Amino acid sequence: MTRVTVAQVEVSDDHEANRYMVADAFAAAAAVDADLLVLPEYASGYHRHGVGIEHAEPLDGPFVSALRTLATQYQVAVLAGTTLPGADPAPGGEGRRAVNAVVAVDAAGELAGVYRKVHLYDAFGSRESDRLEPGPADAEPLTLRVGDLTFGVITCYDLRFPESARRVADAGADVLVVPAAWVDGPLKAEHWRTLLTARAIENTVVAIGVGMAGKGVTGRSVLVGPDGVVGLEMDERPQFRTVDLDPEQLDAVRRVNPSLANRRYAVVPR
Repeated sequence: MTRVTVAQVEVSDDHEANRYMVADAFAAAAAVDADLLVLPEYASGYHRHGVGIEHAEPLDGPFVSALRTLATQYQVAVLAGTTLPGADPAPGGEGRRAVNAVVAVDAAGELAGVYRKVHLYDAFGSRESDRLEPGPADAEPLTLRVGDLTFGVITCYDLRFPESARRVADAGADVLVVPAAWVDGPLKAEHWRTLLTARAIENTVVAIGVGMAGKGVTGRSVLVGPDGVVGLEMDERPQFRTVDLDPEQLDAVRRVNPSLANRRYAVVPR
């Protein structure tokens, strides 16, 4: 059994205040003996009109350093969205872009890996690629072993591309974690729930969508089992919820529905 605390938090562009918020989330997770804390996309700093190089911190900067310290202090692993400095200039050659990333830190405080978001949100009237550069599509998926389960990561808009989740499943993930600042709008909450359900069923994984709370985003964090049953669903408000994940229940679904073994196509990055 692996215990997971989902932190549906509101994030501002005040990075110091966000680090205090994360410390509160760790304390809440530790209070219920959680093994893993999951935080949304952009947990280090967020502005609803866009995140860019002004929000970026290196991996040895204050945010990730705080994650590592808190993970060690509380003996709780964490998956958290952050923003890293990029290498590419913005379109038109003016300034640098940033990288939308999720970091994995284990319960000993070691940085276990980084996922750089592949699909940028150039949709629904937004152009994330003006401020952010994409991660490499052929990068090894980010996975983190916690207890008896392997957690794999994609980010927000990646959810709309089933190949992203399939690559994580192919890497051995039992649980798909999707940190997001899912922008609000007509049908967006319905899309979020539907896509998480689809990714869970087609990959026979537990899917955990960790939404950011606050103005302009949907919140509505969701956990869907590999059988498509919604086991946890939040509203728009900031809150912490904790769930126990049983690997035996996952194995039982996979025995009945061996869809990964039955498939006839592989995912090849381009």
